[in-house]
Amino acid sequence: MEKAVEGEEREATTKMQKPRRLKGHKGTVTCCIASRDRPGIIATSGEDGRICWFDMRCKDVVLTMDLDNKPISSICFKPGNEDVVYASSGAEVMFFDVHMASSWKQLGSYSYNKEEINQITCSSKSSFIAAADDSGDIKMFLHVTRPVQKECQHVGYYLFLNSIRRFVAVCSFFLGDLGKICSSVQFLPWRPWEVITGGLDAKLMMWDFSKGRQCKIVDFARPDAGSQSNAGQCLNPAFVHALVIPEVDMLDNSGKICVVARGDGVVDVIDIESELAAANSKSSTKSSKGSQSRCGGSKQPTTTAEALDQHIGERFSLDYTLGGHTAAVSCVSFSLFGERGKFIISGGNDSSVKVWDWSKHLDAGESSSSTSNDILRLNIPLSKKVNWLCTTPTDSENIIVCDTSKVVKVYSVT
Repeated sequence: MEKAVEGEEREATTKMQKPRRLKGHKGTVTCCIASRDRPGIIATSGEDGRICWFDMRCKDVVLTMDLDNKPISSICFKPGNEDVVYASSGAEVMFFDVHMASSWKQLGSYSYNKEEINQITCSSKSSFIAAADDSGDIKMFLHVTRPVQKECQHVGYYLFLNSIRRFVAVCSFFLGDLGKICSSVQFLPWRPWEVITGGLDAKLMMWDFSKGRQCKIVDFARPDAGSQSNAGQCLNPAFVHALVIPEVDMLDNSGKICVVARGDGVVDVIDIESELAAANSKSSTKSSKGSQSRCGGSKQPTTTAEALDQHIGERFSLDYTLGGHTAAVSCVSFSLFGERGKFIISGGNDSSVKVWDWSKHLDAGESSSSTSNDILRLNIPLSKKVNWLCTTPTDSENIIVCDTSKVVKVYSVT
């Protein structure tokens, strides 16, 4: 079986031209983002405290932003206005005006997180920014034009509105047990008041941040919650290293899913609405059981709470049996080139990038005899571990890879 998988993976490893190399950083590159409004514009950040801007039509870096040698962990554009870019360094979130091609200006910064921020992301439906940090906290920032001063306290949740020129709302809640690192956070575009988070407690959590409460928890440390085919998978814990949610214009084809990069080498594709429906079914059944038990002689429901704990939504895994990663998966992304969202791109600590035609799994169904050649479209071997990657909406030079070196690699997938 292992020899067959290795053979199929070799076939999926296409001979590729040498990648284009983008130079401008003096230290390890940590993150990259690609412009949707201006195809071919790339921004990268690094441990050298630089944000470098590249135009794929040009040979060299077009703009370098030096931020006082502060290592930058994450960057993102402001949706609807890519002239504003956000960056996290340590426990600080900074934002900049970059509308001038040859200059930039810092507009402000926030320091509400307690520990080092791992990822920042912006909501496409509102002005919220989320920042996930090493303490397990997720801070939410909201910009409003009118001055307000208000403070209210809840269990595990608080809202603080500070009266300044523009006030900032900060929502704080914990991911699992205190002290567990929160590695990734994403907004759900079809649920404007909900986010999904993942961390090094191997848990995926969905939150209603308007109420500060959990909607669903998926614990990948439980055998029933993990990959259905992960026997023999690498022995690393199933930590959640990264998440990606399809953009609004992808939802008709992709569905309302979440893709999870796990520490045991598995890429999970989870139907979020199915998970929430399963959680609601469990909750309503428990309520029904409790009300019936209070009525003497009432018949107890046949479905036990233990059985409901095993009830999971629709999900499937892209793992080593399909030619997947043999070490922790560090990042995932949807393809912006061609048919948007058709491919899932994953990078890992096994120094490889995988291009998955994941829709073929949906077309085939669980009884499919498909091989890894059908689902694993391409395997790109690298010389170093992958820190981050993104895709561009162009026909070539459309996968941008940040590994543990100071040089960004650019690959073309057609």
